[in-house]
Amino acid sequence: MSDVTDDEPTVDLATARSVLLYVVQQLVEDPSAVQIEVDDRGRKPVMNVHVGPGDMGRVIGKRGRVAQSIRTVVRAAASRDGGDVEVEFVD
Repeated sequence: MSDVTDDEPTVDLATARSVLLYVVQQLVEDPSAVQIEVDDRGRKPVMNVHVGPGDMGRVIGKRGRVAQSIRTVVRAAASRDGGDVEVEFVD
């Protein structure tokens, strides 16, 4: 019998976090202002992305296409580590 419960995340999201950080830093004007917070209290970990003032539009893109592409790439990176993750862009 395993000691791991469903509430405890067992996946290391280092690859997904690194990919997310790299991609977002390449898109924004102020890469040093990019911050990523991981909230793993829910069923699926959520990576909250904070960018500098004026850079949110670059990360979201027209009709949210850039944001959706970022989410797709980060989910692929997370699945490589055996997990799943959500990406949210926070003002």
